[in-house]
Amino acid sequence: MKPISFSDLENKVCVITGGAGVIGVEMVKAMASVGVKIAIVDINKDVAMKVAAELSKESGSIVIGVEANVLDKSSLENAKTIINEQLGDIDMLINGAGGNHPTATTKVEQMDESSIDNLEDTFYGLEMDGFDKVFALNFKGTLLPTMVFTKDMLKNKKGAVLNISSMNSYKPLTKIPAYSAAKASVNNFTEWIAVHLAKVGIRVNAIAPGFFITNQNRFLVMDEKTGNFSPRGQKIVDNTPMGKFGEPEDLQGTTLFLLSDISSFITGIVIPVDGGYSAFGGV
Repeated sequence: MKPISFSDLENKVCVITGGAGVIGVEMVKAMASVGVKIAIVDINKDVAMKVAAELSKESGSIVIGVEANVLDKSSLENAKTIINEQLGDIDMLINGAGGNHPTATTKVEQMDESSIDNLEDTFYGLEMDGFDKVFALNFKGTLLPTMVFTKDMLKNKKGAVLNISSMNSYKPLTKIPAYSAAKASVNNFTEWIAVHLAKVGIRVNAIAPGFFITNQNRFLVMDEKTGNFSPRGQKIVDNTPMGKFGEPEDLQGTTLFLLSDISSFITGIVIPVDGGYSAFGGV
């Protein structure tokens, strides 16, 4: 019996959207450590190329940066052409692009009688433009890259897709309705597309991170003046049995597991990586 390892991933080609973000970088590092050739796709070409160059130098693996807008199919198709020319056929895809924004966030967690006279701080004051942008980035920004970057997998009858969901998909947090709804849609899409592609050799799974401090949520969970947790951030820690926020590298093992042939009979699942948050009833 051969020892279990991630050796099957060596020289495979993976595209990761959002790969220049806090969480994406740690996923790239994990893949680079086992010899995966990686294309970081980002709307900001300079950022993608800078991060790719840094990670390539650090790991000794092949990492390139490619410009694309995850909400523009033609942009993604152009990126695929570049990736194919530089790295070859695409074997794996991580849909990591996403995030929240203040324009899709209510100012109050729950309404009370006093809120009725100040509706702009509540659900009723949400601007649809902000809501639409956050929902599209997280859901459509998962659907379109899947539509484009899995074409080589179809041809080769083998591949793996990893979507990035959130614990918000199961237990929606107050204040962020667009993000929560979009991540719930990502879970549903993960199951749907996994069934759709199961007989053509493409597996599709997802990771649901618990609470990690990222550039998109820092304004909600940290107090900029003191550097301590905001009341909301402290509430999150208090309701996470391990008593802390996750570190981005905590996602590395699950990432490699779901991409590797070690999990060859696993498709259509969402794995929480959440410090026990999903198991805790609050008491």
